[in-house]
Amino acid sequence: MEKVTGLAEQNTVGLDLGDRTSRYYILSREGTLLEEGRVATTEASLRRRFASLDRARVAFEVGAHSPWVSRLLADCGHEVIAANPRQIRLIYENQRKSDRADAEYLARLARLDPKLLAPVAHRGEQAQADLALLRSRDVLVRARADLVNHVRGAVKAVGCRVPKCSTPVFARRAEVHVPELLETALRPVLETITQLGEQIHRLDRRVEQLATERYPETDVLRQVPGVGSLTALCYVLTLEDPARFPTSREVGAYVGLVPKRRSSGQRDPQLGITRAGDRMLRRLLVQAAHYTLGPFGPDSDLRRFGERLAARGGKNAKKRAIVAVARKLAVLLHSLWSTGEVYEPLRHHPEPQAA
Repeated sequence: MEKVTGLAEQNTVGLDLGDRTSRYYILSREGTLLEEGRVATTEASLRRRFASLDRARVAFEVGAHSPWVSRLLADCGHEVIAANPRQIRLIYENQRKSDRADAEYLARLARLDPKLLAPVAHRGEQAQADLALLRSRDVLVRARADLVNHVRGAVKAVGCRVPKCSTPVFARRAEVHVPELLETALRPVLETITQLGEQIHRLDRRVEQLATERYPETDVLRQVPGVGSLTALCYVLTLEDPARFPTSREVGAYVGLVPKRRSSGQRDPQLGITRAGDRMLRRLLVQAAHYTLGPFGPDSDLRRFGERLAARGGKNAKKRAIVAVARKLAVLLHSLWSTGEVYEPLRHHPEPQAA
């Protein structure tokens, strides 16, 4: 009888990570239950339980604790599989769902074939810390935008209006347009907007410093107009290693900018994008695509490609063009990163040589 490809040659552990305690389920090579139990979700408890265990294949779902747990278990000498929860309907749609059942399903799927779990590769500890800085900046920017919208709405409700202006100078411009009736209510909000702007400015300088000193590979990505230090750094920290992808085209699917498919028989409906992967990186790529197709975007292959799609007309033609350009941009950045080539805006449409 042929050996089943991927069948575990060591014990397999399913680990359902919880915020305070985690449930584990250990299977033998033959698939019989060896042990099950609970363990506190702390570094000391997990190390004490798994360091003494013979090398095993340990599977768990991606979540808040999964990055540090994956590093800890790998340090204990185990084969670690971080499962993509979006791909395991067997678990999250189980009619009798429980921590024990989740751990058992994880163990049995990992024993049979790890590919069934759609494994996710966690980034390194330093990259995770640097990416957290970008996420903190993103949170502050969104909080500032919410406060600005609150001030504009409150002022309109009493018949006044704050004139259009850029967000960094909004608090200063709004002071003279806030009516006396709302002075007490909106003064703390305007002060908070100013403080948030100062914090964001400090983080912007830190992002620029990181991109220049610690991640010099971002210089290659910043050749593309519309891709600044923030987008380039987020791209590098999210992908971490360009060699993870056999081809550059796979990056489009990784960042969730490819259409979903639900083909069956003669039916192949047109669906929206998957929205998989990192949400912040996808948003930054879309913003870069807006610049590429905007009034200040220089002539390039990307721009001409987007303009052709937008010119087809139809419902949401411009939005589809933006998404398509963002996807091509993700592929282009990976290609530049992998090869280190100089960016040529009109590589497929060379300018005619002068006589």
